[in-house]
Amino acid sequence: MLSLVGLGGTFDHLHEGHQLLLRTALNVSEKIVIGLTTEKLLKNKKHFELIEDYQTRERNLLEYLKTLTDLSRVEIVPLDDPYGPPIHQENFEGLIASQETYPNALKINEIREQKGFKPLILVVIPIIKKDDQIISSTLIRENLSK
Repeated sequence: MLSLVGLGGTFDHLHEGHQLLLRTALNVSEKIVIGLTTEKLLKNKKHFELIEDYQTRERNLLEYLKTLTDLSRVEIVPLDDPYGPPIHQENFEGLIASQETYPNALKINEIREQKGFKPLILVVIPIIKKDDQIISSTLIRENLSK
């Protein structure tokens, strides 16, 4: 088991894909740091106006995480840039990513190596589909906008 992994995202309208990401992180690491995207990074997202506010997304994360583990294993930090704490702190050992965010995970490792940090172990979860559609917050917001 790893001692510290990171993961990041908007976690808007918490869904099965988010839940798999979070469960995976908790299964492979003693402690997890979740970078929760702030409004600063969300301006260009589709249906930005329907994204839940930071406090709601954080509360929903904590409520779900409470059903899985002791919250002392979890830290939620504001994410104001695409890379977050793993490019600044050497003590991270792994990163949990989705297939969609895998290119960003590779970039994080590239930046870490440039700084002389060890590369992170990358754990990539599959995309989850329901009725042949990818489950995503964007799709949820599109359905809300109708």
